[in-house]
Amino acid sequence: MNDYQLSPIAFIESPYKQKFAIPRQPRLIPEAKAKCKFVGEFNREEFVRGIEDFSHVWLIFRFHETVDKGWSPLVRPPRLGGNDKKGVFATRATFRPNGIGMSAVKLEGVHYEHGQLWLELSGIDLLDGTPILDIKPYLPYSDSLPNATAGFADTRPETPLVVEFADKAIAFCENNSALYPELQSFIEKVLKQDPRPAYKKTKAGLQEYGMSLFDLNIKWQVIESDVTVLEISKNSEMPA
Repeated sequence: MNDYQLSPIAFIESPYKQKFAIPRQPRLIPEAKAKCKFVGEFNREEFVRGIEDFSHVWLIFRFHETVDKGWSPLVRPPRLGGNDKKGVFATRATFRPNGIGMSAVKLEGVHYEHGQLWLELSGIDLLDGTPILDIKPYLPYSDSLPNATAGFADTRPETPLVVEFADKAIAFCENNSALYPELQSFIEKVLKQDPRPAYKKTKAGLQEYGMSLFDLNIKWQVIESDVTVLEISKNSEMPA
């Protein structure tokens, strides 16, 4: 068998600073904005000429945070509660033999300023710093298959969680709306996806968590199906 050497053409700048909060599929959270910044010889406008004619693009990327942790032929999809095992090639699990993923995201714009080329994207589901291996335009007549079926993942994921914000958290969103547009809506939709581990979702009683988005720490709690965002602060401000 041959070995293949792949080099990134770009890297993602994303609000997701840790895997914990990332939605499991693209476009579930439109407020999730990102930049795809080109590097090296690919940092030239010729490489994306005409791409603005397309509304969406495919990103082919590397699961850089998990690729060195190995893989297994069987995985436990979160959609099945983490209980049933499926073949890795029958899932979109991150622990894959070659660590390659793909996402179809919305193209919001193309920019070239001060010698840097980047794509503005939304509906992103990628970790900050994700290396991009290739980009292809999304073709509706070919890529959209209305009659396709998807087995155990045939429906959009929904949770019964109701998300509320404490007064302190609301005040932070309102006072920082210029720096973090749509922050409250973004956080709400992230939490509605229920990023908790599968075994935690059936656990009774109060559960407290923290997550990082942008350069912010978000503290939240869950009681049954009620989620409350308690506090939002800059990383350097969060109390120990």
